[in-house]
Amino acid sequence: MDHYEGKLSMKWIALLLGLVGCLCANGQAQEKTARQELGAEITPGKPYVYKESAGKPRKMEIYFPANHDVTKARVPGVLMFHGGGWSGGTLAQFRALCQYLASRGLVAATAEYRMLSAAEAKQLPKGETRKRVCITDAKSAIRWFKQHASELGVDAQRIVTGGGSAGGHICVLATNHKGLNDPNDPKDIDVSVLAYLLFNPAFALDDDQDPEIDVHKQLQPKLAPALVMFGSNDTWKKGWDQLQPQLVKQGNAATTELWVADGQPHGFFNREPWKTVTMIAADRFLVQLGLLQGETTLIAPATGEKLHRVNLE
Repeated sequence: MDHYEGKLSMKWIALLLGLVGCLCANGQAQEKTARQELGAEITPGKPYVYKESAGKPRKMEIYFPANHDVTKARVPGVLMFHGGGWSGGTLAQFRALCQYLASRGLVAATAEYRMLSAAEAKQLPKGETRKRVCITDAKSAIRWFKQHASELGVDAQRIVTGGGSAGGHICVLATNHKGLNDPNDPKDIDVSVLAYLLFNPAFALDDDQDPEIDVHKQLQPKLAPALVMFGSNDTWKKGWDQLQPQLVKQGNAATTELWVADGQPHGFFNREPWKTVTMIAADRFLVQLGLLQGETTLIAPATGEKLHRVNLE
């Protein structure tokens, strides 16, 4: 190789190294942005263990308002459940929402729950799905939150629950199903709630194969007021569309708000600007119920993204 070829080779190597460095930097920036949008960069709330199931501690993170005096205050509480297809997901999903709602004066928590592995799910009896264990733990989490309300400075009569995707399904079933209880839970504490915050709840069309986790069969006649948000392109919305006539027939149309983000897919609320848009919607809903006061402290996106309300009837 002559002098000229050596210089040319070194030039191309330098260019390639520069390109690789640029791609790595862009990848790291994208990863950081994704982590921020999913809440991974938000400081975790105060950790608690609300139970053990399958030999493992089940955790809950709680965010408290500034200067919250648990010996004097009794404020509304919010308990959120993450999504993840009943087999994944983390507490990071609703950290941003919980942190924000705590800044507005609520005690806000997010809880994990037992999820079966693929191998465990294969061992289930015919007709039983992996979703049952999730619902049982969610019921335990709600009971724990109520049982410890005085220690947390929470008004046990003003508790809201909610979740995203699978978490939305889990919290609705947990508060409506008469069974699937953990025998170790206190029997004198119910799982009723004041309202729901549902971020594209995943009601599967084939849930009727296991009646125990089918919202159509387990939904009680009078559902607590609910805020429901979907992307118009969310394939999971079919399950909600199937449930909607039942809600109307049961007299829940006036207290159930359905808001849609045009052109958005499943999980749209995990990403900005829709994360902020849906958090503002949750704030407004809680103000309507008298659980929050005043105006949101969040700033609507300058790009103008908005949810539009859909009439249930």
